[in-house]
Amino acid sequence: MQTATHLDREHCVRAVQSKDARFDGWFFTAVLTTRIYCRPSCPVVPPKPENMTFYPSAAACQQAGFRACKRCRPDTSPGSPEWNQRADLVARAMRLIADGVVDREGVPGLADRLGYSTRQVERQLLAELGAGPLALARAQRAQTARLLIETTPLPMAEIAFAAGFASIRTFNDTVREVFALSPSELRARAPKAGAGTPGGIGLRLPFRAPLNPSNLFGHLAATAVPGVEEWLPHSPDGVGGTPTGAYRRTLRLPYGHGIVSLTPRPDHIACRLTLSDLRDLPVAISRCRRMLDLDADPVAVDDRLRTDPLLAPLVDKAPGRRVPRTVDEAEFAVRAVLGQQVSTAAARTHAARLVTAHGKPLDDPEGGLTHLFPSPEALADVDPETLAMPRTRRTTFTTLVRELADGSLHLGAESDWAETRARLLALPGFGPWTVDVIAMRALGDPDAFLPTDLGIRRAAQELGLPSTPAALSARAEAWRPWRAYAVQYLWATDGHPINFLPV
Repeated sequence: MQTATHLDREHCVRAVQSKDARFDGWFFTAVLTTRIYCRPSCPVVPPKPENMTFYPSAAACQQAGFRACKRCRPDTSPGSPEWNQRADLVARAMRLIADGVVDREGVPGLADRLGYSTRQVERQLLAELGAGPLALARAQRAQTARLLIETTPLPMAEIAFAAGFASIRTFNDTVREVFALSPSELRARAPKAGAGTPGGIGLRLPFRAPLNPSNLFGHLAATAVPGVEEWLPHSPDGVGGTPTGAYRRTLRLPYGHGIVSLTPRPDHIACRLTLSDLRDLPVAISRCRRMLDLDADPVAVDDRLRTDPLLAPLVDKAPGRRVPRTVDEAEFAVRAVLGQQVSTAAARTHAARLVTAHGKPLDDPEGGLTHLFPSPEALADVDPETLAMPRTRRTTFTTLVRELADGSLHLGAESDWAETRARLLALPGFGPWTVDVIAMRALGDPDAFLPTDLGIRRAAQELGLPSTPAALSARAEAWRPWRAYAVQYLWATDGHPINFLPV
């Protein structure tokens, strides 16, 4: 599939006719005769090719006057992999829009974060996606509204404002225009929402198959910071399927805080969110999807890595490995420093002490979560002498949190990967390993690589790959742009403990 800028019509038609779910989210099919838009895998009989037209975003379909299909629900398809594998202006803008920046700060705020003029941002989004930032944010508000309508018993007025609409009238008009149903009709068609507690929402997070949950959840569980994260084995979940384990963690969000429970299922991730402010729902969903790397295209990744004959058996044995990421970039950077030259268990202990001493307490009736991870502002007040680490690492820690707290260093969805790497390398105590770990898991660079990592070097030697950093880096050039995924396969070969799901 070509990029969203230039959709290949013949390729799109073939994907629709074969109902290929791999392309859900890559593009959308608009049917000229019915004025409905669908995902490529829609179960209905495909329209005639001459009646199809294709758009790179749901927002572009809506702006052109098409309504969402009631069968395939294209607004709930996985997001395009484009925005997580690129670092250009459009990709960074899309990550920020998904994080709710337009709703909170407007288009000027979006442009300011990106370092471009409003006009430049609007022009580039329109050229590539067929819709500007306001239309893209509006499509996201519509999707959030639908989720709340179908999964909660909240009054429509509360849903309207929680989804980000400025008025109930705008909410009603948008829902009717996008879904061809009124809010009340949408609720009547959905399964009856449970009473639950205010702010408790159960939903499904779709992904492109295959997905390897052992790699993904095993990593998150093994590195979990007590009080902030936990793994509950065989924990029942409220979103169908067989009960299994759940990864749970606290979330710091723009309007408040939340707790999320994530459970792997064969065809989706069961997600339960409890939020102190429902306006944080789209941001929480976006950050959870990003943490689990659910918008990745595993077929494209694995196909590239299979071209190396020494990696191919690893890919064939357990395809669909994802890169475990984070819901909070600053938090992860702090934890990366705490984990320098110590074991995973020691890093968790250091982080847990900071959480207990400086994190914001919260209640968790359903488990053992106790705190939000401390903000950079809170950590900037930590007395370095209280940190149980070598003096040089204390300097690294205090410099990092000070720069995060005062805004000199910003880690977020809008970060330019190359520029941020350079900024991190300039800090005392930041070497290539720490920077690449942050690039891989916090910034989301799919091509970050760790040639000096001991586990990677041991795995390379076992497989017959070059094991010196320089030679391994040269061999890994053929794995671009997916070297971060190669890291996951190599870690599994080394028997790394973070690659096995606790039971």
